[in-house]
Order: sequence, then structure tokens, then C-alpha cells
Amino acid sequence: MEHKAHAGVLEGHNLHDHAHAHDHGDHHETFVSKYVFSMDHKVISRQFLITAVIMAVVAMVMSVIFRLQLAWPGEKFAFIEAIMGKKWGKDGILDPNAYLALVTIHGTIMVFFVLTGGLSGTFSNLLIPYQIGARDMASGFLNMLSYWFFFVSSTIMLTSLFIEDGAASAGWTIYPPLSALPEAIPGSKLGMTMWLVSMSLFIVSSLLGGLNYIITIINLRTKGMKMTRLPLTVWAFLITAILGVLSFPVLFSCALLLIFDRSMGTSFYLSDIYIGGRPMEQVGGSPILFEHLFWFLGHPEVYIVLLPALGITSEIIATNSRKPIFGYRAMIGSMLAIGFLSFIVWGHHMFMTGMNPFLGSVFVFTTLLIAIPSAVKAFNYITTLWKGNIQYTPAMLFSIGLVSSFVTGGVTGIILADSTLDITVHDTYFVVAHFHIVMGLSAIFGMFAGVYHWFPKMFLRMMNKKLGYLHFWVTFLGAYGVFFPMHFLGMSGVPRRYYTNSNFPMFDNLMDINQFVTMCAIFAAFGQVVFLINFFYSIFRGEKATQNPWNSNTLEWTTPMAHVHGNWPGALPEVHRWSYDYSKPGHAQDFVPQTVPLGPDEHDGGEH
Repeated sequence: MEHKAHAGVLEGHNLHDHAHAHDHGDHHETFVSKYVFSMDHKVISRQFLITAVIMAVVAMVMSVIFRLQLAWPGEKFAFIEAIMGKKWGKDGILDPNAYLALVTIHGTIMVFFVLTGGLSGTFSNLLIPYQIGARDMASGFLNMLSYWFFFVSSTIMLTSLFIEDGAASAGWTIYPPLSALPEAIPGSKLGMTMWLVSMSLFIVSSLLGGLNYIITIINLRTKGMKMTRLPLTVWAFLITAILGVLSFPVLFSCALLLIFDRSMGTSFYLSDIYIGGRPMEQVGGSPILFEHLFWFLGHPEVYIVLLPALGITSEIIATNSRKPIFGYRAMIGSMLAIGFLSFIVWGHHMFMTGMNPFLGSVFVFTTLLIAIPSAVKAFNYITTLWKGNIQYTPAMLFSIGLVSSFVTGGVTGIILADSTLDITVHDTYFVVAHFHIVMGLSAIFGMFAGVYHWFPKMFLRMMNKKLGYLHFWVTFLGAYGVFFPMHFLGMSGVPRRYYTNSNFPMFDNLMDINQFVTMCAIFAAFGQVVFLINFFYSIFRGEKATQNPWNSNTLEWTTPMAHVHGNWPGALPEVHRWSYDYSKPGHAQDFVPQTVPLGPDEHDGGEH
């Protein structure tokens, strides 16, 4: 009775929203109010996606430039001077300071602006109101602010590439004292300050978005939409938002203290430093404090990036296997366990800091524990695929690619989780390989899967399927060609972030691996050009989408094809079942939408 009363209140609240929207629906909207400063979750999701795509292109070009330097150090490439200018790319040779800046900004853009802002911002905005049966987000104004903070933050980060001293160059983790001393290197001057300002605005954007997502999911579910009937996408977005709200303020304080050290003479992170033979006045601080604060966000960040991709994959694998997702409640439990454990593993990034070995062993234990819920997810995906009537859409291929990379990267994570094994490969290419496969590659595959699957909902058109297949295979083969050989470089001791390893004769015979990796990176970059052509062409000229192109059960496919403010023109849909009733006996079709009432002999799959 209590639940029914609650649902009735929500329905009344949503009908009031609809009436309010209807009152204002006849007003003429300008281009600016409809597409620029929009409060509609559908428009905001497209704004996040297109901004993230542009940022990803910038990061991809950076990676190709510094990979050329690593493969052929000292070689002249004319286009490098054309892109980087005479100061940073004189005679076609990349300047060492520019190399550090490219590595730093590439990492920052990919981790925060593409995989965090782009993935969560796009799909949380698009799917949460649609899949829970809401008119819009709880606060359209905060939602709009969230995007514009993200946009301004992105703009400042890109602008830092064009200043005289160059962009931030302390690595995307910006460890002090390098980042705290403007005199240290050119990239520690104005570029570093702009990095900190940009990240502070980004954190504000993430917090505004995260709070909105949580409140919307808890308060605005339509009648009958119990938590056990939510699609796994919405569960993933909810847990991701909670992780962000709890951990991003710690990064904000971390950045704020660094600004104080840089500009106000404090010594939170500085002590016993000599510049030009003279001691600095600041004493008593510790750079290890920075690492604790940074990685307290940094490890939940891995799952802030991964969980939305895993949620998207759950939905796409079930839909295209024409089977219910295996272990629905176990999948929810594993995401909750991953979210909880992600807060007590940050110390595994710090095994080399002189940490007490007993404390190190605690972090080893908690890190290895996180493999259990991760394995639950992997095995449940594989079991869902088993004997399914699989439809190999581009979205499905990218989802299966995510399962592959999640397992591959996870196995190497077990090695890095052990403090004794970590010592031998710490700060080598082994670490680069691990986190690019498990975090970068898996999340990017999830993002591509989501774009192909929900493109008809976002732009009312279909992407070209053949170009989608080409994009997948070039990306899959190219990405594995880039990151898998890096494990061998790391086990041979090749350090990360070095401008060149030519001063170390023991690495000379590994140059051919670096060259192979770079050629695969260029190959994979061409695959992304195929995607960009397909994406932007399909927005304007793609085949028009049908109402429910994938025969999916979730509520977003019940809304009109033309974008309506408020999503549903009449009353909100009522939900009677969970979202994974595929190939259910007793039904003529192999999918049963959530709005179809239960028969007398049926049970709700989410309850069992």
C-alpha cells in the first residue's frame, strides 16, 4: 500500500509536470534556448556527446604525435612543425617539453573529459529520464549548468595548449613537487594553473550532474517502476553518480591545496626543496599527502568510467542475445560491491612510496577482493551470450569487445595488485598497458556500443551498419596491437613517460616493438576517422529510424519518434515487469515491453 501511495504521488507530480510543460509548449523557442542553453535532457545528452567526440579527436592526434617520437626518436616529420609550431616542433622534431605536455593533456582529456564527462554526461542524461519513465531530470537548470561547466572546463584545458610556456607537463596525475613549483619546468607555469582551474570547474560539473541523477532516479520513477525493475543501465548510472559525489570533493580539496602551495606560500605538499642551491622557505609538507588525496578519487574514478560502460553493455548484450540478462540481482550486487571496494583500494597506487608493508598487505587484500564482483559480471555476460540468438549489430560487437578487454586487463590487474610483483613493473609500460586495456579500451568500447545502439533515439536516424563493422574490427585489432605488446616492454623494464629511451643501450633491441605499437596506433586512428564520417553523416543523412529498431523492452522505445518536450505526450507509461523479458514462453514476439501487464501465470523476472 505504501508503495502504491508513493507511486500515486509520483504520477500526480509527473502529470503536474506535463501540464506545466504543456502550458509552455506553444511558446516560440529560439535556436539559442532550444539547442544552446537547453534544459531538455535529450539535447543536453547530445551536447555532452559531441563535445566529448571533439575532445577525443584532440587526444587521439596528441597520442599519434608522441607515439611517432617514441618509435622514431629524432626523426623529422614535417607535419609536426605544422601542428606544434616552430617553438615546440622545430624542423619536425617534437620538443621534450612539448612531449611531456602532450602526454599530460592526452591523459587528462581521455580520463576526465571523454570517459567521465562524455560517457556519464551523454548516457545518464539520455537514458535516466527515458528508462525510469520521467518527463525530464529533477532539475533542468542544474542539468544545463552541468553541461556548461563541462564546456567551459574543456575550453580552458584546450586553451592551455596555446600559451607561451606550454600546457601542464607533470603527467595527468600532476604529482608535486613538479606541479607545485612554477620554476620547475615550463609546463609548471601558467599551463599548470589553467589545468587546475579547468579541473575545478569539471568537478563542479560532475557534482551538479551526479546529484541530479541520484535525485531523479530515487524520486521520479513512474508508477510500477520498482528498483528491481530498473534496467542495469540505470543501476550503473546511479552507483556511478554516488561514487562521483563522494570522491570528487576530495580531488577538489587536493587541487585547492596545490593552488595554495603554488600561489600563496603554503607547504601542504612541499618540504626540504632546494632551488639553485638555495633552500625554499616552505617546510613541513609531504607530496605523499597529495598522492593519498589524488588516488582516493583516482581509484573510484576507474569505476566512474567503467560502470556506465558495463551498464550499457548489460542492456545491449541482453537485447541482442534475445535472452534475459543472466543473474540480474547478482549483477546489481556486483556493481554495489565494486562501488564499495573502490574506496578502500587507493593505496595500491602507492606501493613504492615507502608505505608500511603491513598497510600495503591490507591494500593487496582489498584490491584482490575486487576481482570477485568483476568476475561475476564477466561470467554473467558470457552466460547471457551462451546459446543466445545473437544479433551481431555494431553495438553488440563493441559490447563483446568490452567483455574481452575487461577480462584481459583484469588479469594483469591481479599482478599489479600484489605489492611484491608491482615493484618490478611499477612506472613501466606494463602499467600503461594494464590501465589502457581495462579502463580506456573497455570504457571506449562501451561508449561506442552506446552510441550505435541509442543513436536512433538521439538523432532519429540510423548509423551505417557496414561502416560500423569496419570501425569495430579496425579499432579492436588496432587497440590490441597498441596495448598488448606494451606488457612485454614493461616486463623488460622500459619506463613510461620518457621522451626517448635511446640513452639506454639495453632497450635498443626493443625499438621494433615500439615501432609496431605506433603503426597499430596510426591504424586504429584511421578507424576512428571511419566512425567520425559515419557519425556526422548519419546525423543529417542517415536512414530514418523506426520506432523500436532493436525490438527492445525498455521505456525509451515507447516515446514518439519526434522529440517531445516531456518525452510522452499523454500520461506516463505504467510499468508491470522488469526490462529483460526476452524470448519468454507464451508470447507471440521474442520481446515483451515493460508496459505489457503480467499474465495470470507470469511472474516478474526482477523479483526472482
